[in-house]
Amino acid sequence: MKKSIAGAFVLCMILIISFGIIFTGCSRMASEQSAAVDEGYYSEDAKMAETTAAAYMPENAEEMAAGSESAGSGTPSVSLKIIKSAYISVQVEKGSFQNKMLELTLIAERSGGFVSNTESYSNPEGNISSGRIVIRVPGEKFNSVVEEIKKVGDVKSIGISGQDVTQEYVDLESRLRNYEAQEKVLLDLMSKSTDVSDSIEVQKELSNVQGEIEVIKGRMNYLDNMVSLSTIDINLYEPEVAAPIEGGGFINAVKRGTEGAVKVLNGIAFFFIAISPLLVLAGIIILIVWGSIRGRNKRRAKRAAQSSQQSSEK
Repeated sequence: MKKSIAGAFVLCMILIISFGIIFTGCSRMASEQSAAVDEGYYSEDAKMAETTAAAYMPENAEEMAAGSESAGSGTPSVSLKIIKSAYISVQVEKGSFQNKMLELTLIAERSGGFVSNTESYSNPEGNISSGRIVIRVPGEKFNSVVEEIKKVGDVKSIGISGQDVTQEYVDLESRLRNYEAQEKVLLDLMSKSTDVSDSIEVQKELSNVQGEIEVIKGRMNYLDNMVSLSTIDINLYEPEVAAPIEGGGFINAVKRGTEGAVKVLNGIAFFFIAISPLLVLAGIIILIVWGSIRGRNKRRAKRAAQSSQQSSEK
């Protein structure tokens, strides 16, 4: 009896252990299959995302990325662009102003530049003795031209400045690339659009983009011009002639005294001429007042005479 119970107990334990092993194996297989399915699902999803991104990525994406990294690192994609300018004040010999102006013009032309503006002024004697000339010369010859100008006369003052517009130019180039990419996309949409309202909207946006492109190109052309041609502003003038000092002596003293007296008399005459209307008005007022006072005195005297006569009759 006891052996039967023991054998039954051992058999039950064997069955329980076998069932546990089978259950564990089935669960592991189900987990692996589920994991494989999930992995396949997410792998397919990731592949679809990459395919979609590649389809909509512009052809110049790598160039734009390179440009962005370059801009982020602070390295310009163009060479340094410096706008150079100078102001020079030069005094020349008496009577040589016009020749020196011609010499400055020749200096500008020899360097491959040109005269941008000129102004000339005459002295009290009526001779042209001072003026201003503005020349534009190639940027690479700026320093040599300045040295030539210094030899024209006696330099009284000079100022040289340089404006770095490299960063602005790089920013303009980046904006231009972005707008040109937008223009290309909009042109493609225009060619594929079949709806009138959509075409109008695309055309409006395309006009805005093209307008921005023209503005950016205009600014870039201006900067290129200012960098390639430096500006030199030159103030040229002859020395002023001091008035001669008159010598001493009795005759000169009499002459200066006479001239002084004439000036004083002229001043007095001018003063009375200036106030003559006021004098006339004051004279009229005085006459009116004097006449009223005189008439009043006559009336008083007449009344006094009449009073005395009446008293004597009584």
